[in-house]
Amino acid sequence: MLSLTRISKSFGGLPVLQEVSLEIAAGEVHALMGENGAGKSTLMKVAAGLHAPDGGTMRLKGSAFAPDSPHAALLAGVAMIHQELMPIPDMTVGENVLLGIEPCGPLGMVDRAQVLERARTLLAELESDLSPDAPMRSLSVGQTQVVEIAKALGRNADVLLMDEPTAALSDHEATALFRAIGRLKARGVAVVYTTHKMDEVFRLADRITVLRDGRHVITSPSGELDQERLIAHMVGRPMSEIFPARGKVAPEVVLSVRNLSRKGAFHDVSFHIRKGEVLGLAGLMGAGRTEVASAVAGLTPADSGEMRLGDREFRPATPHEALAAGVAMVTEDRKGMGIIPVLPVRENMTLSALESMSPGGLINRTAESAAVQEGMRAFGVRASGPEQPVGQLSGGNQQKVLIARALLNRPEVVVLDEPTRGIDVGAKAEIYSLVRRLTDEGRAVLLVSSELPEVIALSHRLLVLRQGKVAAELDAATASQEEVLRHAMPL
Repeated sequence: MLSLTRISKSFGGLPVLQEVSLEIAAGEVHALMGENGAGKSTLMKVAAGLHAPDGGTMRLKGSAFAPDSPHAALLAGVAMIHQELMPIPDMTVGENVLLGIEPCGPLGMVDRAQVLERARTLLAELESDLSPDAPMRSLSVGQTQVVEIAKALGRNADVLLMDEPTAALSDHEATALFRAIGRLKARGVAVVYTTHKMDEVFRLADRITVLRDGRHVITSPSGELDQERLIAHMVGRPMSEIFPARGKVAPEVVLSVRNLSRKGAFHDVSFHIRKGEVLGLAGLMGAGRTEVASAVAGLTPADSGEMRLGDREFRPATPHEALAAGVAMVTEDRKGMGIIPVLPVRENMTLSALESMSPGGLINRTAESAAVQEGMRAFGVRASGPEQPVGQLSGGNQQKVLIARALLNRPEVVVLDEPTRGIDVGAKAEIYSLVRRLTDEGRAVLLVSSELPEVIALSHRLLVLRQGKVAAELDAATASQEEVLRHAMPL
């Protein structure tokens, strides 16, 4: 269905793809695997018409294929679901789903009744009850992902490129997507699937291709690989242990929270975090984890309750106030609330620390440059240099830039909301090591993660939320996934 031959691509002089070849058959799910920065997303963006290759050729259904835009690729039959969500927030769900293929009446006017009906049909294929009339701005990250998938399904493409499609989905939403993929296969659609969730790879893929450092490593039937060998191909070494041992916790309480509440989000939440401790917030989607974390960081303040940093009262009304007091947050929505893609690594990294680098109101470029160079070194940010636009970096490297930014003000408490969403096993291991380093430095960490093995392994204690309330507090060293889920499930 689609063949790519010796595709090469560089950004800012940094090679991202080096003569990569790939063939995708009709009715096949082909998993494209590799660490962040391996070139997976770039290869799919070349096929989707977002990037022109520097070298190499492509063929679609036997004919030459060289799209000069995503629109041209769509017309030819290639659609892509992007890792970074790209909704139009001031339009409705239905308008987003049918964007560019709106049904029109005899006078060329958009037939809004048909838009609603068609959007509802596509959402139903994903077993979603989202209203086509709902404004996009009101949706969660997971719901926005469902809309993006429905949009791609509506294109009736011959080739569907899926870049981390389940990164923000609930288990129910992901299962519905898997069933939809099965129906696409039966229709002869070729699916290229990129994910960092190993269970999905072996559940869905007919064949697996691994890229490493922009080069093709192996293509194999999925039945001939297991998880350990796949990871070894991806990272170039065996990876028997990715979670670091837990550090020691000091007796000193850094952050205490009592009876925190916000109407419609969470109620009567109390906890404390000690110096050098990771407190994990576990629970199902919609349980209030992100909302509690956002209240602590001043992003969406609580209505009532008490917080203290050490012996000081702490009630931030904005993230700026929280940061000034000693609490920094890395949000789950990396694109929408984290990076500014068009700005360089330098400006993204120093964005929240400019006051300390601006005596007299002017930025001290020497101090800024020194801070950025140290941040890139300390956090292992892989980029061509501080001036490379951060939007050109892999998801894992963007995440490292955000963590480096959060730490420039030397906070006492670091709030990490889904810090490994959409990044590969190698990059995850690096983030895990960074979390351990934070606690070794005596910082307190509030961690939100939907991946139970991750939140259990990284945390010292777990606070399980259920429907906005604390359902249990567990010792992470002895907790099991089954126990956490038992407390998390609605009554």
